[in-house]
Amino acid sequence: MGSKRSSRRELLKGGALAVGAAAAGASVSKTALAQNSAPAPEPALPSYAVNEAPQIPVSSDVVAYGVRSHYVKSVRIQEDGRPKGATSRYDSFGLTIHIQTPLQDSIGTIQASSLHYCATTKGAFVPDIDPDKHTVMLNGLVDRPRIFTMAELKRFPSVTRFHFVECIANNANATHQNVQQSHGTCSNAEWTGVLLSTLFKECGLQDKAKWFVAEGAEEVKGASTMPINAIDEVIVAYGMNGEPLRPQQGFPVRLITPGFEGIFNTKWLRHIKAVDQYQLNMNDFGHLRREETTAALGYTWGPKSIITFPSGSQKLPERGWYEITGLAWSGNGAVRKVEVSTDGGQTWKEAELKATPLRKAHTRFGYMWNWDGGEHVIMSRTTDDIGVVQPTREQVAKALGVAYTPSFRPPGTNNTIMPWKIASDGSVTNGLA
Repeated sequence: MGSKRSSRRELLKGGALAVGAAAAGASVSKTALAQNSAPAPEPALPSYAVNEAPQIPVSSDVVAYGVRSHYVKSVRIQEDGRPKGATSRYDSFGLTIHIQTPLQDSIGTIQASSLHYCATTKGAFVPDIDPDKHTVMLNGLVDRPRIFTMAELKRFPSVTRFHFVECIANNANATHQNVQQSHGTCSNAEWTGVLLSTLFKECGLQDKAKWFVAEGAEEVKGASTMPINAIDEVIVAYGMNGEPLRPQQGFPVRLITPGFEGIFNTKWLRHIKAVDQYQLNMNDFGHLRREETTAALGYTWGPKSIITFPSGSQKLPERGWYEITGLAWSGNGAVRKVEVSTDGGQTWKEAELKATPLRKAHTRFGYMWNWDGGEHVIMSRTTDDIGVVQPTREQVAKALGVAYTPSFRPPGTNNTIMPWKIASDGSVTNGLA
């Protein structure tokens, strides 16, 4: 028994010596390191501890719904650059132009409901619809025409999907100072509702139906015609980002038509009709198309991307490492890859996709870049999962058989590459200017 205790004492003594030697070695190593490099300065503590910070009163608004920090200043703007609520620009019909989302301040891929872009023909005035009284009629070439209440729509199996909505006004030009002006009529959100195909199945869609007409409660906008083969992805949506639709987003119910130009995403939905021929509707000023392919099938978006940092009106404070980041999407399907150029398109490097790309939804990308303090032109391009590559404006002009000039703007859904110029002082301006 005594020998065991002695052995144990010796073992512990040896362990203590080993630990002491290791500590001494570590001390020597640190001393040697200190001799070869200056010690790092002690970081300065903030002027106040977290528990000493100014306190925000817990008002009824904070408790009932919640508010963002007063340090966050992101706001939507009118298309002409003025903050929402300022005197807006009107066309000859007296219709308000689009309200743009601040993509330059976007984090991740989702635009908050309160910052999601919107476009209405009523401007500041939208239909005030009581959801308990609202109905959606589905008729035309179906066996069992139906009128659905909101409660009945919510009894069907729901889907929740991420999709972008983009207006044809998302057409960058040389006068735009920042990404909000050049690309701010595009937003990505989580939408919840019932698939249109489910409702047509309930009503018995007939084989001779080739198109459907969607009509909203907005008086001037009228209706839109879409091909019936799109219904498997079309959502009759009543939810957005985890809550009911906002009034500007079509409360209580709207269409989400993934990949199609924004005007087909009918808001304040009240009527869907299955038809056998394309219907010429006044779905918006300037959107009348008599030829079927041009009218409907031609209004889908190809692969597109935009660098949101660094972008117009921003500034790099000093040379060094930065993450070039932005958003990519395609109306054809999912993003397959994004490439970034820092030399005006002479060379391209593949960027990192921050999450698994979803169909017809925004994807965040990033590319680490060591800015040398010189002048650069940066740009991004997307390749989608069917192999289509985002083009330059020069390539589009060549494909159309027209001469390219700096003032050239591609017609229709413009998905061309957007360049940003970085000056030697770090300021960033429009690369089309």
